[in-house]
Amino acid sequence: MKLRVILPFFVFGLINFVGLALGSFFTGPGVASDWYQSLPTAPWTPPGWVFGAAWTLVMIGFSVFLGSLWHAMNPQSFARKILPLFVLSWLFNVGWNPVFFYAQAIKLALAEITLLFVIILLLARLSFGLPSSNRGRWGIVPYLLWLFIAISLNAYPVFVR
Repeated sequence: MKLRVILPFFVFGLINFVGLALGSFFTGPGVASDWYQSLPTAPWTPPGWVFGAAWTLVMIGFSVFLGSLWHAMNPQSFARKILPLFVLSWLFNVGWNPVFFYAQAIKLALAEITLLFVIILLLARLSFGLPSSNRGRWGIVPYLLWLFIAISLNAYPVFVR
């Protein structure tokens, strides 16, 4: 396989996993903190290891999704339609951890993750408007599913308190 074909997948993967690393840096003590332990958590909250596994799967799928769009679209269309939404999604994804864990602003974090879901939904909508031969577009489905779960987990302490 030529480098030109696989390079976009690796570039988007690198950018996405750097985002995960930055976000986790701002988590601080995270779930082990006294503050987080005092929050009411949803009964469906998965064990901690699930979050790392889920985000790894999500970012692999999202990288495949973006790489496939890169190949399916002309560069100007990609830069105009996809890139701004990708940058926004990256910023919201990285920004959620400091808002939730560092600032402990759970309502603002809920708004942020909900906006992230809308952005990812818009990206999915754009991709499904392309020719059906673009199978990589299905890589966004784990992201949508995980964000649905994450929103419910974030919303629980907001509405149960």
